[in-house]
Amino acid sequence: MLDLLPHSEPDGLPETGAQSLWKDRLRRADLAAVRVISRSARPKVGRASAIAISKLGNSWLYLIIVSIVFEGLGRTGFRVVFVGALNVGLLHCMFPYIKRWIGRPRPFRVDPRLPSLLAVLDEHSFPSGHAMTLSGVLVPVVLVWPAAAISAATLMVLMAWSRIATGHHYPSDIVAGAVLGVLLAYPISTCILAIW
Repeated sequence: MLDLLPHSEPDGLPETGAQSLWKDRLRRADLAAVRVISRSARPKVGRASAIAISKLGNSWLYLIIVSIVFEGLGRTGFRVVFVGALNVGLLHCMFPYIKRWIGRPRPFRVDPRLPSLLAVLDEHSFPSGHAMTLSGVLVPVVLVWPAAAISAATLMVLMAWSRIATGHHYPSDIVAGAVLGVLLAYPISTCILAIW
């Protein structure tokens, strides 16, 4: 039931007993965190908020971010939006392969007591595409408009909460998605924004 990751390394070598023990502990802690956070979506307001934020992360949130960027940065917003879109395009080229390679089932599939509050886009949880996409978009925004950093961090926290509260992701999925987004978006954004 708690078998969330393969028991052999990607290179095919078997794990040692200590590696397996630590992975099992991390899996259990990850699932325990989902159980705790998902309780915040039991009241009507929590449930509606988690669903709304998750659905906004499917597309509408980015239209809102684009309009705020243009309002706040004027014509400079064009290059920020272009770089953010490039980041997302590149991230989404890698993303499906990573998800299939890891093949981690979503929390609500592992623990039937966890409800799924909305339909899933695919069956695998690792990494979080919502966290990855949002971080890829926000990196160039914050680089050009540092005053937006607190708002960007708040958006990331809200998205992370919603994805876990809906039973779709583990905290480690969120962290991995955000790290993947930043690792790709930061060098690309700094290079392009420096010459444009």
